[in-house]
Amino acid sequence: MSTHTGHPRRDEVGATTTSSRRPGLLAPGLREVVLLTALWTTYAVSRVVASDDLEAARSRAADLLHLETLLHLDVESWLNHALTPLSQVAVPMSFWYASLHYLVTPAVLVFLFVRHRGEYARARNAIVIGSAIGLACYVLWPTAPPRLMPGGAYLDTLVSTSDVGWWSGQTSLPNGLGQMANELAAMPSLHVGWTVWVAWAVWRHVGVVGRSLAVLYSLGTTLVVVATGNHWVLDAVAGGLVIAAGVAISGWIAARAPTRTST
Repeated sequence: MSTHTGHPRRDEVGATTTSSRRPGLLAPGLREVVLLTALWTTYAVSRVVASDDLEAARSRAADLLHLETLLHLDVESWLNHALTPLSQVAVPMSFWYASLHYLVTPAVLVFLFVRHRGEYARARNAIVIGSAIGLACYVLWPTAPPRLMPGGAYLDTLVSTSDVGWWSGQTSLPNGLGQMANELAAMPSLHVGWTVWVAWAVWRHVGVVGRSLAVLYSLGTTLVVVATGNHWVLDAVAGGLVIAAGVAISGWIAARAPTRTST
């Protein structure tokens, strides 16, 4: 009589365990770091090819402001002059502008990569595509921010608070790196666009509190970029739209990708 109980042999158990083990994070993670670093380098190098014609950029900004006036959206000067003189408000706004998009966006990418790997590729594609559209706008349609408009109608909040932070009196980048920034990259606002991406990326994975924080982060960033004289209201709207385009295109790519079937 056979006494075989149907349990797999040790080598079969080992094979089963190995095949079902979750794939490692190190190698794919390093690939993503290299990819995103290359994209950031491309973004920084675009300063070389972008036009630095300030007068032309100011003319485009004036046209934008005229449109905002017609739409009754021209609140930039009022907000800027109301909040910048208040150091207890201006300093936190400057820290917000100079740091949060560098911290929150990568943190959400890491969260998705580690906890929701199946959704990571689409989310990464969405922000890359949206940012690429924004970069194309910076190169093809450079627009001056409010702080670079003539006549003293707008204050540069980061300049006025540069003695308390790491940013230079020129840009939000650290001292010595100001020449890497494209100061005529107002339209669209990727500061705002990336917050829209953050809200979209985490929405299904967090509860009511998390969703509320994501919305407040986006609204707060919109207030900050406008009040500090770095963007027009329509820049913020356009930032959300380019990321929405990135989300839509990444969804189209994901839908057309072949589905992996287990064997």
